[in-house]
Amino acid sequence: MSIGEFCNREVVFATREMSLPEAAQLMREHHVGDLVVVDEVDGKRVPVGIVTDRDMVIEVIAQSLDLDEFRVGDIMGHHLVSVQEKEGVFETIRLMRSQGVRRIPVVNSEGGLAGIVSADDILELLAEEMTELAKVVPREQERETKTRTY
Repeated sequence: MSIGEFCNREVVFATREMSLPEAAQLMREHHVGDLVVVDEVDGKRVPVGIVTDRDMVIEVIAQSLDLDEFRVGDIMGHHLVSVQEKEGVFETIRLMRSQGVRRIPVVNSEGGLAGIVSADDILELLAEEMTELAKVVPREQERETKTRTY
């Protein structure tokens, strides 16, 4: 399965110029802990960073700084790791592990934002697959019981 088939296509995003209170309100409104920061390039949203609720707390609030003095671009993570939507789930997991990221934007072939996937999303997918795999053994035993005649 490609990560593009699985990722969340409804990405909540911000621009570099957005204020931190506006960004926090977006997070609250959409029940998310991060925003993908995008630049508009030739009519497409190109991801350039991520800002998390944790970034706001550690970089600004914990230092008793004024939220209104900062923009998303001031505190966003600048080392953005993204994945092409055609990549597989396993390759995405490997990339997330090697880069130490829990969330990763998914981009299309033109570099535009196509979605986002988190470690939690992938854990949920794998748990579902493991549950289905666990059901194989009893079904096999049932099938064998029905087909064997002594």
